[in-house]
Amino acid sequence: MVRDEDGSTRAREVYARLRADIFGGRLAPGRRLKFGELRERYAASAGAIREALVALTSEGLVVSRPHQGFHVVPLSHRDLAELVEARLVVETRALWLSVRDGDTAWEAGVVAAFHVLERTPLLDAADRPGGEPGHPSDAWNAAHAAFHHALIAGCGNRRLVAVARAHREEAELYRQWSVSLGRRSPETAASDHRALMEPALARDPDLAAERLAAHITLTARLLIRCATDAPAAPPEAAPEAAPAGRPRVPAPAPPPRTP
Repeated sequence: MVRDEDGSTRAREVYARLRADIFGGRLAPGRRLKFGELRERYAASAGAIREALVALTSEGLVVSRPHQGFHVVPLSHRDLAELVEARLVVETRALWLSVRDGDTAWEAGVVAAFHVLERTPLLDAADRPGGEPGHPSDAWNAAHAAFHHALIAGCGNRRLVAVARAHREEAELYRQWSVSLGRRSPETAASDHRALMEPALARDPDLAAERLAAHITLTARLLIRCATDAPAAPPEAAPEAAPAGRPRVPAPAPPPRTP
């Protein structure tokens, strides 16, 4: 994170704007980040720009290459496949337990989070300098994260929830690019998330987990053509969906009984 010291306010502002522009696809995957262009774009000094880039490099959003400078991290088949595989194992299990064990307050939290998500504009209205239409709005990004967090909040295994959330944070960049580069419509985004909420509220953990698996692999399908490297192996992490939108994934095993 950018250092919180006197005189670093501008660097923190640049960091926040750069991060939002990367997540929103306004700075495309693999794009070279030239100091001159960034100074003009953000009206900031070279020092503030460098401090922000170093912070973003530590988060994995920017890469530094010898003699080539800074670049937005490129899309990678291998990295995406590993993230998808990890999320299919961990996040679907967390949701399965959440649907089984969540209480009435959990249900209310899911409904409230979906209500906000459904009514938040998906696309950026280009209401800021240098903005471009057709990118996710910052408000939708926040509502989307809150909805997915609400879905697994009923899981009583705190470690499992923490790992699932960590994987979601790592996949955040791919998720945002799936909207900005894959050009998903607001209507599709809303129906996708309603399809996750309905089996959760109906207390059908198997169907909820299956639909989440399909939701996760959708990102891979939307982004695979944008990756800059060749696939290292067949995309086993993105299984084909079964009819009626129900992918064939193994049902989570029940937790072991406590002696």
